[in-house]
Amino acid sequence: MAHVAQVKIPATYMRGGTSKGVFFRLQDLPASAQVPGKARDALLMRVIGSPDPYGKQIDGMGGATSSTSKTVILSKSARPDHDVDYLFGQVSIDSAFVDWSGNCGNLSAAVGPFAISNGLIDPSRVPKNGVAIVRIWQANISKTIIAHVPITEGAVQETGDFELDGVTFPAAEVQLEFMDPAAEEEGAGGAMFPTGNLVDDLEVPGVGTLKATMINAGIPTIFLNAEQIGRTGTELQDAINGDPKTLATFETIRAHGAVRMGLIKHVDEAAKRQHTPKVAFVAKPADYVASSGKAVAASDVNLLVRALSMGKLHHAMMGTAAVAIGTAAILPGTLVNLAAGGGARDAVRFGHPSGTLRVGAQATQEGGEWVVKKAIMSRSARVLMEGWVRVPGDAF
Repeated sequence: MAHVAQVKIPATYMRGGTSKGVFFRLQDLPASAQVPGKARDALLMRVIGSPDPYGKQIDGMGGATSSTSKTVILSKSARPDHDVDYLFGQVSIDSAFVDWSGNCGNLSAAVGPFAISNGLIDPSRVPKNGVAIVRIWQANISKTIIAHVPITEGAVQETGDFELDGVTFPAAEVQLEFMDPAAEEEGAGGAMFPTGNLVDDLEVPGVGTLKATMINAGIPTIFLNAEQIGRTGTELQDAINGDPKTLATFETIRAHGAVRMGLIKHVDEAAKRQHTPKVAFVAKPADYVASSGKAVAASDVNLLVRALSMGKLHHAMMGTAAVAIGTAAILPGTLVNLAAGGGARDAVRFGHPSGTLRVGAQATQEGGEWVVKKAIMSRSARVLMEGWVRVPGDAF
């Protein structure tokens, strides 16, 4: 019996923020996977080890969580004033699909470092020592991200003393600017608030009518009040992820919110759009102990936020959801802003299951409408392994 040999594909395994993913240069992918379609999706699923009915991704590079089932494809950008095009694929763990509907804010921190180290950036734009400004075109959502990447002796500096809750070891700080972050989602008309309201009454059959702020910024996100859904905002992963009934309720809320946001036409479509929208719940500051054992005092934060990704409570906070939090927090009247005490502000520090995170945003009013110019936050990134990833030649 003939056996198909494995193929080797140049790849880099990187941590970006509180996520990990397999990074590829577009030019290094097999020809059939250099264009969108079934071959590309099949290749990335095989790389990650999906679909896996055991939910462990043992036969691939995935880590069996939404934070570690990720892929990135990068190429030089032909767009004016941009250096690199960044395409993100969120690979489902137990189902056979790759969700291309949104960005990964955490892995955005690794895009600039990878691009510099892999010859995708004009060398004239990289100083011998200092900070390289990498202009990223986020192809999933057609937005610009500006990465500030530290450089030492002409190479990306990865080590440093910047600490990020949710990441065990310190590293070099990479500042990210998410420009004009209101996401232009299909069906949402490009509006930051697709319903036209800062707060809506979201009717969810079997759950009730919930107050919700539904915003397209960073990533489409549905914000709820923790108290209204029987939560405190101090929960850690086990309190949510160990309860199938609670997870099902959140998924029902997400599906109905997606319809209200114009992202899907029927709730049944939500199963094939797991990456977006996100669901998060907010609460006023309170004392709690983070998953690391670190005590977080109410006085340390402006509000508490817990968010779900790919059907599970996230261990920290998705970078794109942090953009949504920062954006909503500075707009008076949203549930996020009210949880933070209301009023005008230009940044918030929020508590999440792993600790705290600060995110800022800049907004102006134009013609009576809020326009957010950019959201700003710091992450870190590091190469974990580089070389080749192998997949069976008949897998795609």
